[in-house]
Amino acid sequence: MAALLVNISLGSVKIPLSDIGHILLGQDASKKTWEHIIIHYRLPKAITAILVGFGLSISGLLMQTLFRNPLAGPFVLGISSGASLGVALLVMGSSLIGFSFLNATVSLAIAASLGSFLVLVAILIAARNIRDTMAILIIGLMFGSITAAVVNILSFFASMEKLQQYVFWSLGSLGDLSWTQVSLFALIILMGLLMAVFCIKGLNALLLGEQYAKSMGVAIKNIRLLVMLATSLLAGSITAFAGPIAFIGLAVPHITRLIFKSADHRILIPATALVGAIIVLCCDSIAQLPGSELTLPINAITSIVGAPVVIWLLMRKRKIVL
Repeated sequence: MAALLVNISLGSVKIPLSDIGHILLGQDASKKTWEHIIIHYRLPKAITAILVGFGLSISGLLMQTLFRNPLAGPFVLGISSGASLGVALLVMGSSLIGFSFLNATVSLAIAASLGSFLVLVAILIAARNIRDTMAILIIGLMFGSITAAVVNILSFFASMEKLQQYVFWSLGSLGDLSWTQVSLFALIILMGLLMAVFCIKGLNALLLGEQYAKSMGVAIKNIRLLVMLATSLLAGSITAFAGPIAFIGLAVPHITRLIFKSADHRILIPATALVGAIIVLCCDSIAQLPGSELTLPINAITSIVGAPVVIWLLMRKRKIVL
């Protein structure tokens, strides 16, 4: 709650905390413009930060458990790369073939969603015929490489203006979402979180290996597909609405394990979601540059602030429980 209030209080326009409290309680503020700023910009932005923290941290936890790899993150299946390709085709590809589209936030979200969905379908088709989990990981990485190559080709031929627009999108942004978009975003994140909760028993069994999980009656193939679908929903929707945001999905599960000293997903899933939301809110608050009218890209802050914290924790504990 403290991180949420601090996040809402920061911005280019200074608003007294008393007025912020009145606005959040549904009371009138001293100025109508302050009410508009809080209700229509800062509060949706803060809720978006919480949803991003939930989704990225949980999807990172799912991938690390499924692949039993501490370096696995929410984007190892190529979902983010597919979303990036969709946006690149909309922003840069349209100008190459002589068409122009409305490059608004909604258009970018639709393009990113379609790109991530197509990659998801390809991964799920491959997963039906492959039993080796690590082979699926490699296939996901290869899909990421292919889409990255296409994006690089589009970037080479794109105009300076279109290339700049794509680069700005790739830096990530938590703002510019309407309440309708935030509601849709929250619904997708909730679906992904519910899928993750259904996987708790299977995830705990997978910690001791697939053979042990099978002996416990866990349907490995079903759990694997459900985990991949949940991760794709979470990571794909976040990339579509907020852009590709680094660090959170990779590092937050490790931070949570070190703090709570547990590998039980009944504890880790809610704890990871909470820690992820707090960290994204704090990073967004730092990105606001308190006392300045400038706002830094959220992607840069999550890496600059988060990576040293993880290094310090690992040097202190020297061991990750996975």
